[in-house]
Amino acid sequence: MHSAQFTADLSSNGTVERDVPGLPSPAPAADPAPPVFDVIIAGCGPTGAVLAAELRLHDVRVLVLEKETEPPSFVRIVGLHSRSLELMAMRGLLDRIRAHGRQRPAGGFFAAIAKPAPPGLDSAYAYLLGIPQPVIVRLLEEHAIDLGAQVRHGCAVVGLAQDGGGVTVELADGERLRSRYLVGCDGGRSTVRKLLGVGFPGEPSRVETLMGEMEVGVPPEEVAATVTAVRETEHRFWLRPFGAGVYSVVVPAAGVSDRARPPTLEDFQQQLRAIAGTDFGVHSPRWLSRFGDATRLAERYRVGRVLLAGDAAHIHPPIGGQGLNLGVQDAFNLGWKLAAQVRGWAPETLLDTYQAERQPVAADVLDNTRAQMELLSTEPGPQAVRRLLTELMDFDEVNRYLTEKITATGVRYDVGEGPDLLGRRLRDIEVKQGHLYGLLRRGRGLLLDRTERLAVGGWSDRVDYLGDPTAALDVPCVLLRPDGHVAWIGDDQQDLDEHLSRWFGRPR
Repeated sequence: MHSAQFTADLSSNGTVERDVPGLPSPAPAADPAPPVFDVIIAGCGPTGAVLAAELRLHDVRVLVLEKETEPPSFVRIVGLHSRSLELMAMRGLLDRIRAHGRQRPAGGFFAAIAKPAPPGLDSAYAYLLGIPQPVIVRLLEEHAIDLGAQVRHGCAVVGLAQDGGGVTVELADGERLRSRYLVGCDGGRSTVRKLLGVGFPGEPSRVETLMGEMEVGVPPEEVAATVTAVRETEHRFWLRPFGAGVYSVVVPAAGVSDRARPPTLEDFQQQLRAIAGTDFGVHSPRWLSRFGDATRLAERYRVGRVLLAGDAAHIHPPIGGQGLNLGVQDAFNLGWKLAAQVRGWAPETLLDTYQAERQPVAADVLDNTRAQMELLSTEPGPQAVRRLLTELMDFDEVNRYLTEKITATGVRYDVGEGPDLLGRRLRDIEVKQGHLYGLLRRGRGLLLDRTERLAVGGWSDRVDYLGDPTAALDVPCVLLRPDGHVAWIGDDQQDLDEHLSRWFGRPR
């Protein structure tokens, strides 16, 4: 079983999935063994680790398979935006993660246009947290393990087959595992996506950028003056000091190369001289890499019992620092829905809302990164548009809109007609028990009732209740999903019960 082979199985839209065209049909076999796991996750990056933890909050049996045996040797700095920080706070992780990161203001994200953050952003965590990628991966994996997830390193998925009872996963060493569901969180070159035969349309890389960390052999004043002059026209260029003579270096590449071939120090020296007229005496690199501007979006996020999340479902240029955040937010959206499916209380269409909600968000990120890459061009037309947008961002409404787009605090899911807050996430407001997010650590829904007249009744095993007339809300009551998004606003018990059934299934 070295290819995706499907026996008849219901897909997300109720149709029957049959053998993938061009692939061999499965040979008749005995009934597969019952699943040992509820969910197998391929990939233990941030997306896979968060998803595993979210599932374990609901006592789902989880196995995470990571093909790499060791963490990467390089230490790339990644950024957690406000929405991801909010989600970490909801699960009690933020203080632990924040201790390993460095905060910077929540401004200057869009196309690296140097504008301060707009005042009064609607988040208690209105900043960017820079943190080494191996550290955030380790912390999230430890969190998942602490909650009871099993993680196996050095295990590469090479085949899968699904049937009415589950998914059989084949590993590179020939071992076969059974689970009820499989989620591919295995990156932009996702094996799971390829085995499924899911299309990944978009555009290949047109330009590439070199990125690394290394020591510099000239005085900081000389570096700063040269960088300032070059960045007047070349915005894909910077040298940022880390201390002790070490700099983060980003410089346009000479062309598009084989991504499997890492750049060399000589590549950096050559491009620095071509762009800046000097190589700054760079030496002793810590790590070197390249990234392109390929932009692709999976046609489907679910095929029967197999789902995709994170870079397996979408790739885009790293401009604006949205990639890791987008994947983590996929995991928070999917986790409680897949857990509900496993635990048996999910409404019929709940799992389908994962794609319905997250695919448009990814499409928007792809579009805004396309726009940002155009604004980084040195051509006269894009430079003129950049100057115009720079002027427009002096208007608070424009700056705020673009900042909320990058930080994902402006995301609104289509959950029906109602006030503007409906479908949006609720900020970490003060309540009589402290802070709202402290009540969401178990990954359950929450009814926040300022009237103190409503009840969750037969849903109390899935939804918590807080009656608090002092809560800082300008609506009577809100029903929060486990991911912190507002699923209902009102003050009528019958209307509430209908929405509890919509999101949390039948009452006990």
